[in-house]
Amino acid sequence: MLLALALALMVAQGLSSGLMWRAQHERHLNGMVNALAFRLLGQLPQDGPPPPDGPPPPDGPPQSAADAQGRFHRRPDDGFRLPRPLRLRIESTFAAGRGDHRRSDAETPLQEVLEAQGLAEPTVVVIERRPWDDPVIGRWFRTTRRPPLVNADDDPPRLVLAALRQADGRWLVARVLVPADERRILISLLLQTVFTYIVLVGATALIVRRIARPLRALTRRVESFAADRSLDGQLAPEGPEDVQRLIEAHNAMEHRIVSLLDEKDVMLGAIGHDLKTPLAALRVRIEAVDDDAERARMAATIEDITRSLDDILSLARVGRPTDPVESTQLSALVADVVGEYEDMGEDVDLGETERMVLRLRPTWLRRALRNLVSNALRYGMRARISLVRDGRHALLRVEDDGPGIPEAEIARMMEPFTRLEASRNSATGGAGLGLALARAIAEQHGGSLVLKNRLDGGKVAGLAAELRLPLA
Repeated sequence: MLLALALALMVAQGLSSGLMWRAQHERHLNGMVNALAFRLLGQLPQDGPPPPDGPPPPDGPPQSAADAQGRFHRRPDDGFRLPRPLRLRIESTFAAGRGDHRRSDAETPLQEVLEAQGLAEPTVVVIERRPWDDPVIGRWFRTTRRPPLVNADDDPPRLVLAALRQADGRWLVARVLVPADERRILISLLLQTVFTYIVLVGATALIVRRIARPLRALTRRVESFAADRSLDGQLAPEGPEDVQRLIEAHNAMEHRIVSLLDEKDVMLGAIGHDLKTPLAALRVRIEAVDDDAERARMAATIEDITRSLDDILSLARVGRPTDPVESTQLSALVADVVGEYEDMGEDVDLGETERMVLRLRPTWLRRALRNLVSNALRYGMRARISLVRDGRHALLRVEDDGPGIPEAEIARMMEPFTRLEASRNSATGGAGLGLALARAIAEQHGGSLVLKNRLDGGKVAGLAAELRLPLA
């Protein structure tokens, strides 16, 4: 937002400075055109013909030779007024020299002024040159032995010449010294623009910072609460009134969420206690059943109910784990889980593994890996496990040789209590919580669980479960 405001202010200040510069330039141009027109028109009939080519005579009738020399050599009273004989001259030829600048922008308005004063189709040429490069004014400056400056801090003025072609082919040339103040005006506008820009952007930055600082704190609080919902204390309201109200609303919502989670934990604990106790009593009572087959079926049913209850309670408690995060050698954890299945005679192969240490909850991750391996053994007859480094993540991959899952059903299979009856053996299936619990554990560690069909020659050769965990 600050960058957008800064860019908008820069554009606005640039347009404003451009308009001010244009107005100053037009005023400067109009003043120069009026001065040239006054020189060309004001001395034609009433003052007699101007002096011909050659050294300029003194300004007015001198009282003595010394007075005449003093008048000729004196500086202009304000640095821009030329002696009268130098202001208007008749020259046989007129052409722009090297270093001269044609002022086409002044020729058209000067012609309009002359036509308005009665001159028919005047031919006018306006050029701008440095005063000391002009043969007439340069000699005058060299005679006075002073640079054409008003004072030491000002830029030298510019000499503008307006040549009006006469009927006999000669040129009536008017000379005007104009102050070179356009550059100073431009510098002044630039300094004003920069100053205004700095003030406005600085004030905007302070306002945006006052708004953004509590919002950043609120964002960090929300991120921390999403990762660990057992935070203590509340965020202090600060900033503008609307931001303070937002923080207060978040504190109230956070308190409400924590209360609901606490109530859920109490309820789950009560459910686990109230259900497991009678299940244990039933397990004891079925020992009195004489029929061995019936007793085995009853025991298996009780075990299924107990496992389902454990999965449900585990899935509900994933969001608020009680065990701490520990630095764990992931490859050792994977090897330990594989060893458990090998001891039971299961077809589990440990493939490529890389040594990696991660900050995680070992008990929960062990539970997720067991669920993935159990699914692979139940539906794919075997499990192949590998652990590699993939960029900034650890990639734990569990593959099987089963029928796979239709692409349209893969996402749905990781939802709780979901089973794919058409492609999974319903007789040996569980409650549909294994993949949901594994995904929840992966997300609890900042990772993800992705299911992919393993292809061989264009045909489905099994299922691959990829558990991806961040290394840092």
